[in-house]
Amino acid sequence: MTPNTNSNAKSPIAEIHPALASALTAKGYSALTPVQMAMTNEDHVDADLLVSAQTGSGKTVAFGIAIASTLLGNDERFGPAAAPRGLVIAPTRELAIQVQRELDWLYAAAEVRIATCVGGMDMRTERRALDRGAHIVVGTPGRLRDHITRGALDLGAVRAVVLDEADEMLDLGFRDDLEFILGAAPQERRTLLFSATVRRGIAELARTVQKNAVRIETTASSEQHADIEYQLMLVRRDEREHAIINTLLDSDSSSALVFCHTREAVRHLTARLSNRGFAVVSLSGEMAQSERSNVLQSMRDGRAHVCVATDVAARGIDLPNLDLVIHADVPSNPETLLHRSGRTGRAGRKGVCVLIVPENRLGAAQRVLSLAKLTATVRSAPGITDIEARYRRRIIDTAASSALPDGAEAEIIAELLERAGPERIAAAFLRLQRAAHPIPEELSPLPADALKAKSPARARRSEDKPTSAREPRGPDMQDGVWFTISLGRKQRADPKFLLPMSCNAGGVTKRDVGRIKIDDTETRFEISADKASDYAELIRQPGSLEKGIRIAPAGNLREKPGQAKPKFKQDGKPPRKHQAPPTDPGKASKHNARKPKLHA
Repeated sequence: MTPNTNSNAKSPIAEIHPALASALTAKGYSALTPVQMAMTNEDHVDADLLVSAQTGSGKTVAFGIAIASTLLGNDERFGPAAAPRGLVIAPTRELAIQVQRELDWLYAAAEVRIATCVGGMDMRTERRALDRGAHIVVGTPGRLRDHITRGALDLGAVRAVVLDEADEMLDLGFRDDLEFILGAAPQERRTLLFSATVRRGIAELARTVQKNAVRIETTASSEQHADIEYQLMLVRRDEREHAIINTLLDSDSSSALVFCHTREAVRHLTARLSNRGFAVVSLSGEMAQSERSNVLQSMRDGRAHVCVATDVAARGIDLPNLDLVIHADVPSNPETLLHRSGRTGRAGRKGVCVLIVPENRLGAAQRVLSLAKLTATVRSAPGITDIEARYRRRIIDTAASSALPDGAEAEIIAELLERAGPERIAAAFLRLQRAAHPIPEELSPLPADALKAKSPARARRSEDKPTSAREPRGPDMQDGVWFTISLGRKQRADPKFLLPMSCNAGGVTKRDVGRIKIDDTETRFEISADKASDYAELIRQPGSLEKGIRIAPAGNLREKPGQAKPKFKQDGKPPRKHQAPPTDPGKASKHNARKPKLHA
């Protein structure tokens, strides 16, 4: 790209590898995001990078820019595809497929060949693609490990490895897989690690797999995402769904994402919105990959305008033009809030994030916002009057902006005017427009002082607490609350799948889970005390777990350090207490008769 002749400074795109600069220009890029700009620094060309940046900041394009010179050198095109030169590891299928799409257009001029290896797809198809050769491989940890183990994927020629959303991969229990995959790659390689946060586990992983990594942080952790407007919408406890419907009707959004805690809640709300006339689809954990792909495609091509999803199902997805996120359930922790909200306001686009908060959950919502260092505007839900006024403006604007009739329409319009007259034609148009809009819900008015920030002193106290008291504790938490899940050694229980299952069921993250103790027929695990109450409430909701699996409080809610765990027999029942012989002589003889005789 030709530098700007009106300034001494070069265009940032001019600093990028020529094969990518042309693709960015064709895509309409006139400026780069902060994380993309950081990748153009010549001092980082050969270095390992540890990068933290906000969700939706353009990370895929950023690491595509960063590894271009490593993969291509001075060449503008790749040669014949053979063993891969680049490897990108992502936590979920959706994110891996999204990365593949982005790299496809970014490296199109370089004639790149990219292979994807993700769970839920046909391994034989993936193996044939690897056999044909690929310049870059994008995949999820489990599937990549499978291909390496089976001899289908050779990483011997890899020059650069990217770990995308590394914090999510650690939360999902993929550390062993990551270390196995990186162990199969050459020691002399570049390793780029991208993560929303660089907490202790990420720092340890970086020390293990990187060499003298350059730390890049493009946004201060305390800075609110400038492209997302946060709104806290206070409603009555029994009018939450009414508020969701009215929020969707009152928005100019062409694409909205609504988050619920459980699959059952997703199914219920999807049915409710469908019955009200919304073009709605849903995403939840039990869906097959083909179903999930169809759902996302319907949102991308405009056949659907609203997607109702659980947190896990929506992990890593990127929907273009998504400008509204609604939290139907109050997020249980700041990480969940930031992850959900980050689906909008991506790569410079503006977005709105609305938290639907029942009156009794206002304190919890304010605490989560405070811990996430976010400021939200407190407002009431839009009422019938607000929405009908918006409908009126839309109808008038639609009529006023319509094109004048062409020749083919003139004859019919003349006949309409003659037979019906302007007023009847306008009335018919108005009725058709009204029929196309769902009827808004009636909401009860809140008390006059309800929208004022509740208990500011409590919020200040929360801010003044030591960090260690507010942040989720790690495995050594001393006052955690114990729960049990009905899976044990006999069911081949493994922390690798128990941990994400337990987190998803109660809306917590790995950091909120302490010790895990697997017995024969059940597993006990510890939830941090500040999350235990919400956790216990969520696991009681139907659909939070697969059929036949149960999570419940463990009874002795607080286990003291060093306290012995209950002993169970092989059938999973506690042993009977030893009973002393009865004092009644008659009963005593019967009691003794049951004892086996011992012979010398």
